[in-house]
Amino acid sequence: MRVAPQNVTVGSAIGLILGGMGALYAAGAASYSIRAIGPRPPDPAMLPRVLADLPVSPAIADMLANLAELAPWSAAQEPGAERIEAIYTYGHPIVDAAMLDRLPAVHVISNFGVGVDHIDVAAAAARGIPVGNTPGVLDGATADLAFALLLAAGRRLVEGDRYARGPDFLRYDPTYMIGREVHGATLGVVGLGRIGTQVARRARAFDMPVLYCNRRRRPEAEDSLGARHVPLAELLAESDCVVLTVPLTAETRHLIGRVELARMKPTAILVNVARGPVVDTDALTEAVASRRIYAAALDVTDPEPLPRDHPLLRLDNVTITPHLGSGTEQTRRRMAEMSVENLAAGLAGRPLPFPVAPPQP
Repeated sequence: MRVAPQNVTVGSAIGLILGGMGALYAAGAASYSIRAIGPRPPDPAMLPRVLADLPVSPAIADMLANLAELAPWSAAQEPGAERIEAIYTYGHPIVDAAMLDRLPAVHVISNFGVGVDHIDVAAAAARGIPVGNTPGVLDGATADLAFALLLAAGRRLVEGDRYARGPDFLRYDPTYMIGREVHGATLGVVGLGRIGTQVARRARAFDMPVLYCNRRRRPEAEDSLGARHVPLAELLAESDCVVLTVPLTAETRHLIGRVELARMKPTAILVNVARGPVVDTDALTEAVASRRIYAAALDVTDPEPLPRDHPLLRLDNVTITPHLGSGTEQTRRRMAEMSVENLAAGLAGRPLPFPVAPPQP
C-alpha cells in the first residue's frame, strides 16, 4: 500500500532537502504534483521504483530520497522488474526497445544531461513514455570548456605544466615549447546550436573570424555574431580551429573521418565537446600521430573512456578531459534539479517541464 500523494512543488521538496541552497531555487520553481512523504524518511517499499545507473551524486540521492526507491541497473534483469515505474539515466546507459519491453510499468524516462543518444526516444514514444532532459542549462559551461581546451592545445598548457613540474626545467628558454596563437585565428563551429552559439560568442572576444556549418542557415546568428555559413569542406579547409558541437545522430556519426581530417590545415586544432563517435578515432589517431593536424583537444572520446593503452593517451599533441563539459557546481546542481522535476512530473502523470521531442516519422 502506498502513501497517498500530496501536492508540493518540486522546488520546495528540493529546498527542504538541500536547506538554504535549495530555497534559492524553490522561489521560482514550477508546481507539480509529486508523491511526497512527511518529514520522516518513508518506507522504500511504499515509493515508486526507479531504475538508475547507480551511484548517482549524493545531492541527487537526497533529492530523490522522498520521491522514489532507486533500483540498480541490474534490477531490469531481475524478478520484480515489472514493478519499475521510471528510468533515471545519470551517466549514459543504453535504454533501448528491448529494455522497455522488459519494464512494462515504466511511464517516464528522465536523463541527467541534454544528450539522449543513449536513449531510443522513438521506442519510448511508441510506448507512450515521455523522455525528459536538461536543455539550455549547460550551454555556457560547455562553451567555456571548449575554449579552455582550445587554449590548452594551442598554447601547449598540459605539456608545459608537466615540464614545469619535472626535473628538466632548470632555466627559462625562450626557444622551447612554442605554441599557436588563438586570438585572431579563424574559428570553424560545426553545429551552431545553443552550445555552438555560445562558442561563437566567446570567439568575438578573441577577435576570431567565425565560420559555421549547420543543417539550417542561421541569419540571426550571422547578424549578431558576424558568422559566415559555409559547407563543411570549406570550413575545414579555411579554419585554424575547428570546434564540434553537433548532437550524435546517424548522420553525424564519424562526421569527421580521414577525408575530413585531410582537408584541415596542418596547423589546425580540432576540439570535440560533442560526442566521441562524431570523430573516427582511428582516423584521428593517425592524423595527430603523423602531425597531419597540429593538435586535438577532446572532452569526449570513442570509446569513453579510452583503453588505458590507447595510443592517443601517449601523444603530447592530444589533450583529453574526462567529459567535463557541464562539470561546474552551478550547472550540475541545476541539471540535478531539472532532471528531478522531470521525474517527479512523470511519476505524477503530468507533462514533463523539459521534454525531448520524439523524432518525426
